[in-house]
Amino acid sequence: MTGTSLEAPVIVAALRTPIGSIGRGFARHTVDALAAPVLTAVADAVAPAGVTIDDVVLGNCMGPGGNLARVAALRAGLGHEVAGVTVDRQCGSGLDAVLQAASRVRARDARIVLAGGAESASTASWRYWPPAAGETNPTRRYERAPFAPEGMPDPDMGPAADDLAVRFGVSRERQDAWAARSHRRASTARSAGRFDAELVGVDGLAADERPRATLDAARLARFRPVFSAHGTVTAGNSCGNADGAAAMAVTSEAVRTELGLPGLRIVATAVAGGDPALPGIGAAPAIDRVLDRAGATVGDIGFVEITEAFAAQLLAVSDAVGLDEETICTDGGAIALGHPWGASGALLLVRLAARMHASDDARLGLAACSIGGGQGIAMLVEAVA
Repeated sequence: MTGTSLEAPVIVAALRTPIGSIGRGFARHTVDALAAPVLTAVADAVAPAGVTIDDVVLGNCMGPGGNLARVAALRAGLGHEVAGVTVDRQCGSGLDAVLQAASRVRARDARIVLAGGAESASTASWRYWPPAAGETNPTRRYERAPFAPEGMPDPDMGPAADDLAVRFGVSRERQDAWAARSHRRASTARSAGRFDAELVGVDGLAADERPRATLDAARLARFRPVFSAHGTVTAGNSCGNADGAAAMAVTSEAVRTELGLPGLRIVATAVAGGDPALPGIGAAPAIDRVLDRAGATVGDIGFVEITEAFAAQLLAVSDAVGLDEETICTDGGAIALGHPWGASGALLLVRLAARMHASDDARLGLAACSIGGGQGIAMLVEAVA
């Protein structure tokens, strides 16, 4: 922290809901109903500073449209005067929301911005293309928007993960071993109460639903490939679609000091584009870029959270960048906990805050996501107290 400006952007009060498996504990909760309780809790944590909340920035992918952030802010009781804006960078949306909030604090255009993401896979809207001229079918349903224009590669993330595993030589055995690790570590962390301080219970659901300690490598080896007969990606070594929200306050070091809260100073951020045919590797160039901007190396990183959408893509990114696997998702990740798309990037920062504040390791923390369409996003943070 020596020499850090009092205007440097920092993250405080990083909180999340439990992560609910699709169709289970949060099956009837709309996305704003998930976001609102977390926003309320974060707002309460920073209220003693007496500083007005300037805006709410939330990431979301599959909600009902409109401006989720504003709807959730109103539902949270933040007041009519608090505005909101919604961000869509697909799986990186929640992390991008924090990146945008930090830019505004750094530019002195805001003093406190609540930022994060939310997703309800259970209540995601059904969407339809209108009929083309001369078509007899009135509508055509689609499950996701295009990641790339017509004529360019636009694979779903699952088949793309299979292709990535082949391209980067990530074996089925290694993927299953990583998935078993994720479930084992998340189950242990949940049982030990390591998630408790970051959780905001919602309507009686107070713990993550998905982790299963019994899913060891032997059991995972029985799963059949999902996307091709000769593929290596299975339901077992992939994430589960999920419901959840995460949020935090992004403010200046001066306000954080006044509040007396521990925080994460945002050291550097980066986004990167890449081949839309191999979206799962997108985090790698973003990590390289953010390290370059910070003048840091992988040896300076002691804590890593990468969205575990598929074990294949996480391991390919780790190999490409040269990360120490022992630093990655040490309490499990999305394979065990679930992947609430628009919230997942913000969840990485909640987990980093918990891990870094519980440790005396002064090294940096890294959050990163690979994104549909061939993008990546990364953020480097430093613990401050």
